[in-house]
Amino acid sequence: MAAHPTITFIGAGSTVFMKNIVGDVLQRPDLSEANVRLMDINPKRLEESAIVATKIANTLGVGAKVETFDNQRAALDGTDFVVVCFQIGGYDPCTITDFEVPKKFGLRHTIADTLGVGGIMRGVRTVPHLWSICEDMTEVCPDAIMLQYVNPMAINTWAIAEKYPHIKQVGLCHSVQGTASELAKDLDIPYEKIRYRAAGINHMAFYLKFEEIMEDGTYRDLYPDLLKSYAEGRAPKPGWNPRCPNKVRYEMLTRLGYFVTESSEHFAEYTPWFIKRDRPDLIEKFGIPLDEYPVRCVEQVERWDRQAAEYRSANEIKVEASHEYASEIMNSAWIGEPSVIYGNVRNTGLIDSLPEGCAVEVPCLVDRNGIQPTKIGTLPPQLTAMMRTNINVQELTVSALINENVENLYHAAMMDPHTGAELDLSQIWDLMDELITAHGDWLPAWARKPARRRAA
Repeated sequence: MAAHPTITFIGAGSTVFMKNIVGDVLQRPDLSEANVRLMDINPKRLEESAIVATKIANTLGVGAKVETFDNQRAALDGTDFVVVCFQIGGYDPCTITDFEVPKKFGLRHTIADTLGVGGIMRGVRTVPHLWSICEDMTEVCPDAIMLQYVNPMAINTWAIAEKYPHIKQVGLCHSVQGTASELAKDLDIPYEKIRYRAAGINHMAFYLKFEEIMEDGTYRDLYPDLLKSYAEGRAPKPGWNPRCPNKVRYEMLTRLGYFVTESSEHFAEYTPWFIKRDRPDLIEKFGIPLDEYPVRCVEQVERWDRQAAEYRSANEIKVEASHEYASEIMNSAWIGEPSVIYGNVRNTGLIDSLPEGCAVEVPCLVDRNGIQPTKIGTLPPQLTAMMRTNINVQELTVSALINENVENLYHAAMMDPHTGAELDLSQIWDLMDELITAHGDWLPAWARKPARRRAA
């Protein structure tokens, strides 16, 4: 084993995200001398990221080496860890397309990057490039661990496992630990005194246990407190996003008996119950922020223009620990110090009530043996049923990608809970025709020709 790890970022032009991960990594003693490789196809963003990473290393006084690459295979050659954080098609034009085309049909979204027609199209744009990374990894770094931060997370993880089962990969999200912190705030309990166990699929995992660690070492179930706080209007408390009061998840808690780990703005579009064009009262009641992701994108671009100039002129860039799992995984795999993270992996009997082979989000032990998922068993039936509605869409999208079958993309849209609640079959078919045409060369060749309708 080399003296210091090599860490490659594919999509390093996502500078703020890269900054958080590099900052976390270089604050860990056994990773502080790492070789950091930054790869991106945008030379300006790549240069900005290199400036930020170098200044972080200098500020921390560590001996990390920062290199830039415009060639993916060269950046991967001999690396130990691969952090993937790109967005194929970007905000403009692809995210705009994913929002504006469905609007013509009366179909509205909040985030549209995980499920629904937006998640389907994003998956078709994204997976082929993830596969190209896997192909290069197979040739030049077969033992590396891929830390995959790209949406649609479940579709990506499933598709990689189907075509490249030998790749060591984990899909990473911050919703489990992030939501636990939010709930601790809602209950006025220090986060350090919270114990939880969650499982499910990405963006639709649920806390099977959510407890307070008591002074005598026992544990107190916090679900009654959460329900009472919501009934009395004390929760949810205002969060980081003033446009979303986060009521959808609490409402689902009253119906399902468990709290979902992903945000209300996401969850509202994974179900048929909250976003309805003939029910504006629901949008108002639950504070659902339609077009939330495009708003964020515009804000992020404006904020980055200011921030990039500040980073260029700054002598130092100070960092604090983020809530991402990446550095924890690298540290555990590199030096063998055990840790537990929540990761998205292939379902190999981990959750009995979900389909074998789908992508599940479960607690994982990480050490020198790599990422070792925990067997959960059978989920409560109502949670299983809820997840299956989303897995249907994921499975059909993965099938389309594996078999190069464009009709399965239409089938995926038909099965999507939100799309099916708003549109009839002819509208869904017309919508997918238009989305495919609008995306054009952003899609693989097999997906560029709309499906033919079978004659009656």
